[in-house]
Amino acid sequence: MVDLLLGLQWGDEGKGKIVDVLTQSYDIIARFQGGPNAGHTLEFEGHKHVLHTIPSGIFHPTATNLIGNGVVIDPIIFKKELEGLSGFGIDFSQKLLISKKAHLILPTHRLLDAASEAAKGKAKIGSTLKGIGPTYMDKTGRNGIRVGDILAANWKERYQSLVEKHIRLLDNYKSVVDYDLKELETEFFESLESLKMCRIIDSENYLHEALRAKKKILAEGAQGSLLDIDFGTYPFVTSSTTTAAGACTGLGIAPNTIQEVLGIFKAYTTRVGSGPFPTELFDADGKRMGKVGHEFGATTGRARRCGWLDLVALKYAIRINGVTQLMMMKGDVLSGFKTIKVCTAYETSEGIVSHLPFDLADPNIKAVWKDIEGWDEDLTQMTAVEELPKTFLNYIAFLEKELETPIKIVSVGPDRKQTIFK
Repeated sequence: MVDLLLGLQWGDEGKGKIVDVLTQSYDIIARFQGGPNAGHTLEFEGHKHVLHTIPSGIFHPTATNLIGNGVVIDPIIFKKELEGLSGFGIDFSQKLLISKKAHLILPTHRLLDAASEAAKGKAKIGSTLKGIGPTYMDKTGRNGIRVGDILAANWKERYQSLVEKHIRLLDNYKSVVDYDLKELETEFFESLESLKMCRIIDSENYLHEALRAKKKILAEGAQGSLLDIDFGTYPFVTSSTTTAAGACTGLGIAPNTIQEVLGIFKAYTTRVGSGPFPTELFDADGKRMGKVGHEFGATTGRARRCGWLDLVALKYAIRINGVTQLMMMKGDVLSGFKTIKVCTAYETSEGIVSHLPFDLADPNIKAVWKDIEGWDEDLTQMTAVEELPKTFLNYIAFLEKELETPIKIVSVGPDRKQTIFK
């Protein structure tokens, strides 16, 4: 069986922590999309770890971790990740598998990403500049290079052909980009050896055999549903399918193998980069959320925009993913707010709507609020539902009723121990 775990907002919901917490119940943890634009943060035993490409179950000795075909891999960043884990006694040759069909991010992909974003000026989308978009463009354009290609005798010829195409494209951006490709390529080719430290496999066959053997698989998503290339707040989205459908295409598994769909959301809302955000706060409350919640991108370091919880967007994400149970993160950050606001609908030029409109960037859209009593108690030391304050439990009950989906896990801090099963 396969359970699927994904984010329901604009990313940064805390997926890495929950995967780490749940891994002991699974045999295989499989990343199915995105690339090193992901920043999955895990904290335990006094250490903080940020993973970009490697699945978040890597610290558990009983689980095998797979980077699926839907992921795009930057070998340079991947090598640094492995080096950062070198002191934890992980046997990567056995515990970390890579799909032959996963695409590679080349140095010129990163250059194209930076050049394209710079050329947009004020219209930039907020790219992480990791080369993700150009890599997926080459994938869909049938020009990309996959991990399995580096095992072929003529792979450098294919590499050179693609790079020459990129250089021609970069010539159009001479006014905004300057680069030394030879220096970048030296690091790139050296880092390819790090991929070979892991088992490079036909991942879809591996997963099919695992399912036949009754193995338990957790598919780990990156980014969030509102960044989905089809169903996100286009064009301010990522380049992959971040919704439940992406697990099927990103791993080669059939829809009927998926059982539980675990959706993660924050008790409030954040967003990194550009794009519409109807519940964004520009006042002291927003600043307080950012400070208490340490809202800075794990990959980019950029400050996250903060706002109250948006139930319109959250209901939408639950529906398109078929979410069966919810995990609420960072409830502790809202401690001390006398009143907590929740967006229950949008006021638009066409009246009040309770569904996500085609263009969320419409300046006429305004949030319709419901006020809920807050709580003063510090939740971070609480370990059981019975310890949680009544007003906090009322907030959870209200959300469960509105979302028509049970909240099974409540996180009250960044550490793996600060997790309450409800």
